[in-house]
Amino acid sequence: MKLMLPMLMIFAMPIMAQSQALADALDPHAADREALIKVFHEIEAGINDQNVERMVAQMTPDATVTWLNGEVSRGHDEIRAYYQRMVKGKDRILDKYTTAAKIGAHARFFGDVAVADGTMRDAFFPVARKPFKLDSNWTSTSVKLDGQWKIASMHLSANVFGNDLIEEAKTAAWYTGIGGALAGIVLGLLIGWLRKRS
Repeated sequence: MKLMLPMLMIFAMPIMAQSQALADALDPHAADREALIKVFHEIEAGINDQNVERMVAQMTPDATVTWLNGEVSRGHDEIRAYYQRMVKGKDRILDKYTTAAKIGAHARFFGDVAVADGTMRDAFFPVARKPFKLDSNWTSTSVKLDGQWKIASMHLSANVFGNDLIEEAKTAAWYTGIGGALAGIVLGLLIGWLRKRS
């Protein structure tokens, strides 16, 4: 019995190697996919470390990013400036921003260009209010330059019709409406009482 397990392992190894070779033959972009996943993980790690240099290192020099607030940054300098203004500067809006990104379907390849998409679960830590979470989507176009995959364009978006901020605004509107109605009733009763006294 003790001898049987090592023998099975010896026979299984060539089969496993052939399976990997077959998988690589079926997906000619397997190595490119792995390289892209590393790029995406590095972008995610840069966001979570609040390290814009780590992010731009994964982008082409003329990369375009469309941010969640709809602003567009073109090139490393604009990407750095946006990040500085939003997360690092004296008048920043956020103290911190983190994300947990997932890749959607397999990237589609067009020669040395790849298009990928996925989702993110973002956590924002604003300077002026309590933290909130937001589910968002991303798409990216990457190019292979000198054998290295780099992001040329990234677009981030969120559902503007249904998200945690919209729900928070709806709740605030309800509380404001109820508070206004109660204040109106109290004021009406007070005015009525004052008129009866005079």
